[in-house]
Amino acid sequence: MSDINKKHFKHMLVVSDGLKSRYLKEKIFRASGISALIVALLFLAIIVFSISTTGYKAFAQTYIKTEIILEGAVDSSNIEDINYLGLIRDSLRRDFPELSTRAELADLYRMVSIGAQYELEQYLLDNLDNLDTAFAFDVLATSDVDMVAKSYFDDTQEQRGRLTERQYQYYLSLLNGNRIDKKFNTNLFTRGDSSNPEMAGILGAAMGSFFVLAITFFLSFPIGVGTAIYLEEFASKNRFNDFIEVNINNLAAVPSVIFGLLGLSVFINFFNFPRSAPLVGGLVLTLMTLPVVIIASRAAITSVPPSIREAALGLGASKLRVISDHIIPLALPGMLTGAIIGMARALGESAPLLMIGMVAFITEVPNSLLSPATTLPIQVYLWADSPERGFVERTSAAIIVLLVFLVIMNLLAVYLRKRFEKKW
Repeated sequence: MSDINKKHFKHMLVVSDGLKSRYLKEKIFRASGISALIVALLFLAIIVFSISTTGYKAFAQTYIKTEIILEGAVDSSNIEDINYLGLIRDSLRRDFPELSTRAELADLYRMVSIGAQYELEQYLLDNLDNLDTAFAFDVLATSDVDMVAKSYFDDTQEQRGRLTERQYQYYLSLLNGNRIDKKFNTNLFTRGDSSNPEMAGILGAAMGSFFVLAITFFLSFPIGVGTAIYLEEFASKNRFNDFIEVNINNLAAVPSVIFGLLGLSVFINFFNFPRSAPLVGGLVLTLMTLPVVIIASRAAITSVPPSIREAALGLGASKLRVISDHIIPLALPGMLTGAIIGMARALGESAPLLMIGMVAFITEVPNSLLSPATTLPIQVYLWADSPERGFVERTSAAIIVLLVFLVIMNLLAVYLRKRFEKKW
């Protein structure tokens, strides 16, 4: 073999060894990426499974079947004079006629939620026209009864949970008589917060989140889009505009609690806006969301091909007409996508809202922008901090609802981009 052929052969061996090494590194890199993806999906599955297995039970609530007997006819003139709690206690006494002492009756009465009387009142108001003097009614049980009915306590624990031994015997008697029933937990979606787990709901927090997000969207979207249009289409390249662009990019990475401190010092301490109001929460989240909307809107404007501008200008259109009739319609899907992603981030925020007092215990459903309110993430925080077992499942249920909203918003962003995006 000649020297040239030997050199060529050695060169081929070197190249072959190099290719093998590169292919091996590529396989290792791909395997590492797949492994990381599998680990991430595994942790996600664990989190979702943990939340779901705890939270799904909150969508059902335990009731005690009883018979309510009215002392006389009920109409709009005397319905306010009825002792609803007394009617419920009378029905329970008829179920347990053997009870005579005050202590025995007190244990029986404590198995019924304080909210049962309000539900009975609402039932009578809804059925005044066709109300009988005796009718079946499901009485809301306390959270302690609900926990036992949902089998939260296994054989290694006391099966009666927080019920006394006497109350547990009452529960078994009702269970054997088919008087214990589970129904869909409407209170979870129709009531505000409460100190009693069986009466606590997320409606107040959901309405607070709605008001806050409405303010955030109607402020951040037009301001963010306007800023992006100015920076991309009108602003000249100078140090001042470069300074603005750098700070916008930096603000997108600022911790959210900083915006809460800013809102506390400016909106509450300086402008004297009320604490815990959705108006203040919306303004704070607007400041936090604006950089995201601006950056996404600028990217959407930049993605519009220059030929569109040049063609419109060549036909005699003014710069403003080019922007309003061509640039904005073509960039709008990307702008909306960025805005929705910013809203999704705002929906899950709690740190800035804690700083402006939206962590207050609010039982009423807010009906205006200045009403005291809280949001879903704050509601999760409050319930998670409660020592009562009944709030544990409601915490997980609220997280499930919050995740559903976040998934819907992200799917909406993907849909808008796929539906209206132009391919060039």
